[in-house]
Amino acid sequence: MANNNLTTVTYFILMGFTDYPRLQILLFLVFLNFYLVTILGNVGMIILIQLDAQLHTPMYFFLSQLSLLDACYTSVITPQILATLATGKTVITYGQCAAQFFFFTICAGTECFLLAVMAYDRYVAVSNPLLYTVAMNPRICWRLVLGAYVCGMSGAILRTTCTFTLSFCDNNQIDFFFCDLPPLLKLACSDTTNTEVIIVFFSNFVILANALVILISYLLIIKALLRLKSSGGRAKSFSTCASHLTAVALFFGTLIFMYMRSSSDKSLDEDKVVSVFYTVVIPMLNPLIYSLRNKDVKAAFKRVAGRLQVFQSM
Repeated sequence: MANNNLTTVTYFILMGFTDYPRLQILLFLVFLNFYLVTILGNVGMIILIQLDAQLHTPMYFFLSQLSLLDACYTSVITPQILATLATGKTVITYGQCAAQFFFFTICAGTECFLLAVMAYDRYVAVSNPLLYTVAMNPRICWRLVLGAYVCGMSGAILRTTCTFTLSFCDNNQIDFFFCDLPPLLKLACSDTTNTEVIIVFFSNFVILANALVILISYLLIIKALLRLKSSGGRAKSFSTCASHLTAVALFFGTLIFMYMRSSSDKSLDEDKVVSVFYTVVIPMLNPLIYSLRNKDVKAAFKRVAGRLQVFQSM
């Protein structure tokens, strides 16, 4: 608890954009466009997968879950950024900050586990294509997704509890644009050593464990591909993995840069840029990554669009 001569914080002031008052309108328009594209892209992907029967496969089931996570992920952060830029209101209550941190952490943690699940799915599809739908039946798929959510929520509960049981007093100015871990730890007026050790250990474990699952899955995929005699078959099989690899590289690359660097290497300005990238830009890019070079998605879009045109002409 804080000492008697210190005032316990009941609200925080987000200072992330206060250095750029002249750019607030421009930033508002940029973030609004990003948010609209993100929501339209991810919700559109979910609807497309639901409407087209040929996309009712394990791969696209997991992709629809990724799109749902990305839509929720950015919705935890971006609307509050837009409200701050539009109204100039930078105050966020203690409870709102804790809630934002909790739901943001759920989405980030669950996405880590889901990307690992998707890597395993690609391994099963490439190594045993004839039995793919049997091995990855709906029951197994739902269990894997629920497992990802349970792991993500467990991590969020741990991180949120550890962070918000710290004492925050006097200084309530967060030099960031949302309630993230590094700036919150800097504000704490109680000893953060034990909290940092627990959070850093758990975060590193989650990132490294999922990265290891993905690495092993792709090593086994490469091994399976080398057994194929046809080079065309290899290219076709590996092409289904290219989008996932891109998404993994973007997501894990930014997380590692953000949370696994030593404190001496950290720069708050760099952290702000990286945070914008993985909370706003990556959720916008994922639907594009999975659709622009994906023949199945393009064909499904044409079929659904054709059915809509027929329906409208009736």
